Amino acid sequence: MKRAPTLADVATRAGVSYATVDRVVNARGSVATRSKDLVLQAVSDLGYVRNVAAANLAQARTYRFCCIIPDGTNGFMQRVCDILHRAAEALATDRVAVEVRRIAAFDPVGLRACLDDLAATPVDGIALVGTTDARVDAAIAALRRRGVAVVTLISDMPGSTRDAYVGIDNLTAGRTAAGLILLAHRGKAGRVLPIVGALSARDHADRIDGLRQSLAGSGVAVAPLIEGLDRHDVVAGKVQAALSADPGITAIYSAGAGNAGLFRVIAGWTDTPPRPMVVVHELLDASRQALEQGLIDIVIDQRPEDEVARTLDALRHMADRRPLPPLPQIVPAIYIKENLPVARSDSRPVPLAESA
Repeated sequence: MKRAPTLADVATRAGVSYATVDRVVNARGSVATRSKDLVLQAVSDLGYVRNVAAANLAQARTYRFCCIIPDGTNGFMQRVCDILHRAAEALATDRVAVEVRRIAAFDPVGLRACLDDLAATPVDGIALVGTTDARVDAAIAALRRRGVAVVTLISDMPGSTRDAYVGIDNLTAGRTAAGLILLAHRGKAGRVLPIVGALSARDHADRIDGLRQSLAGSGVAVAPLIEGLDRHDVVAGKVQAALSADPGITAIYSAGAGNAGLFRVIAGWTDTPPRPMVVVHELLDASRQALEQGLIDIVIDQRPEDEVARTLDALRHMADRRPLPPLPQIVPAIYIKENLPVARSDSRPVPLAESA
């Protein structure tokens, strides 16, 4: 069997020292452009493949990743943080350090400040929930120039220089919600009340765009949009006002969080005809209970366990300067009362006053 080429073989082929090859292959220091080009050409000619595990062991390397997650009353983001903390504990023995930072939701200034702070620290990769803001785009570009991998998680920033996106296709999620709403209307006219946290959140905006696209010309109109800032008190007040002002609303689509407020309004429904059809995102304790109690009809869940696992795997590949593995978009799960999975062991009854 033909033996695999070694660093010594690369050095001989390139006509440079072993130390120079080591610095180029393992990115350990600066090398003259001419020497670097010779090494890279020799690597290509010989088909040398870097032994990542051996290199990391030799350098006693610890991967340092940071995940920036919005703070606030959004129960889904707390679920993501819980999954990240469990992953961090499991990966610690494999020399992978995962830090979780929380910033205010829908705050591009705070996100930019967090990214600027990370730029001054030894970090190998960053995952963040994307937002639409030129200042954040600029901060990502600066990190990328320094060789820091950046992955958007849950909400994408396709106009930025981020390396990859891990999450569902939110445009398709909105179209899916529209399709389910149309099925429920069975060809009859109606009006859908859309709710988002903020349109600056790309995932929320894409979901509403998908909803509008699929409902166009269907006879089911879209009522004026509610921005609830993912706060259940704001959502409750605005939904109650919208339903009082517009008795023709036949469906509600919540593309964001703050759903505990929506559930409270529906729980107090006493009008006729029956309450509007309700579609929400994310299977949390509160949304599970609302589904079981008949307060809502459908939950679209984006499977955050898969998102976190794929995100950390992508960051590790890029930190090792390996090609990214395939990152197919997450296919969301659609739940109704009859197909709910077994509740997590840590699930508990959640009062409607709590976040969702």
